[in-house]
Amino acid sequence: MKILILTSGGDGSGMNRFIFELYAKLKKQLYFAYAGFKGLVDKQFFPFSEVADKRYKNAAGTIIKSSRCPEFKQRKFFRIGLENAKEFDCVVIVGGNGSERGAKELYDNGVNTIFVPGTIDNDVKDCAYSLGYATAVKEAVYAVENSMPSISSMGNACLFEVMGRACDAIAKATAAQVNADYCVCQKRDLNYEKMKNIILQKQVEGKSACIIVRENIVPLSEIKEKLNELCGERVVKGHIVGRTQRGGVPCEKDLQMAKKYAQEVISCIKNKVFGVRVLSDAEGNVFLDEFKG
Repeated sequence: MKILILTSGGDGSGMNRFIFELYAKLKKQLYFAYAGFKGLVDKQFFPFSEVADKRYKNAAGTIIKSSRCPEFKQRKFFRIGLENAKEFDCVVIVGGNGSERGAKELYDNGVNTIFVPGTIDNDVKDCAYSLGYATAVKEAVYAVENSMPSISSMGNACLFEVMGRACDAIAKATAAQVNADYCVCQKRDLNYEKMKNIILQKQVEGKSACIIVRENIVPLSEIKEKLNELCGERVVKGHIVGRTQRGGVPCEKDLQMAKKYAQEVISCIKNKVFGVRVLSDAEGNVFLDEFKG
């Protein structure tokens, strides 16, 4: 059999471990599309054995590269990618919701696909855990815990913007782990009066407020300036955690889930079970589900 794997959209820690787990079983049967759906359209296919450097097995990122490919939504480029995908007995697609839609579209048009959730946002429908999520939270917690001592020393408060796109999973988990004073998960949480009172109360107590903000709500600089204006002095600082959440060394949970997902995918390939999503529940149990919609 010829198996193609591609990672699409934003990268996440654990992707490399997943790929290497597949390679350990599939060996020369495993090929990859360079940079996701873009590589599928451009027919950039290579044997994974050509890049199988074990030093990257437990590294962050994805050794086969990833990208966002809006062109794949266009009929012209989809048809090209579809014909290229038919050269393989199975196409394994790792990514988020957009990648899942691409996997389903390929399957509906005759390609044997298997989808695996790989997005730090942890927003794949019906799935409790996506590759990269735990490491993204770990890195956000690290940023807060290693910044607050300095913030406190200067008598300031700090807003920490974490990733998540439109999903508040990372923000909520980070806030809980660092015992944040407030969390802005959605636009409705932008209660400036409440945040001002928290900041000032902390100052009265000789402490510093820690506020977690999910990205893509309002620019962090705007929130910071508004709060400084309300507080009457420039005591509020801002820190955008950013891509360190993608580049952190994979935590044990991501490595474990990568292995579980890979084992299930290998079983699917062996038993010729295609057109499925490999998902997990809250206890970390892996299960199969058909594409929705």
